[in-house]
Amino acid sequence: MIGRLNHVAIAVPDLEKAASMYRSTLGAKVSDPVPEPGHGVTVVFVELPNTKIELLHPLGEASPIQAFLDKNPSGGMHHLCYEVDDILAARDKLKGEGARVLGNGEPKVGAHGKPVLFLHPKDFCGTLVELEQA
Repeated sequence: MIGRLNHVAIAVPDLEKAASMYRSTLGAKVSDPVPEPGHGVTVVFVELPNTKIELLHPLGEASPIQAFLDKNPSGGMHHLCYEVDDILAARDKLKGEGARVLGNGEPKVGAHGKPVLFLHPKDFCGTLVELEQA
């Protein structure tokens, strides 16, 4: 059901510093910051030959990333994102097998302009999983 790894998301306390580290120190192609108010984050994408790294920074006090950084002040891996061909079919199959979909269970538009869903980390070895329709 799942396709390729779309990205690994890392929550960071200082977006400019993190983007600079990937750009200057590691020599990666790094996007400009993009605010995503619907998700409460500002994102920067680091492009790699086989996937992306998504740097997440809180956009406002109510951001779920702020809550993550409150618990992990240095930042850290936030989630893994896998592509699926049909997000509704994937959701229904997963729910049928007992997986919990976060929120109201309906896809939202993600940072790439495609439908996304998040799955409860307790159902996936302690890892928050994002599904994105390919």
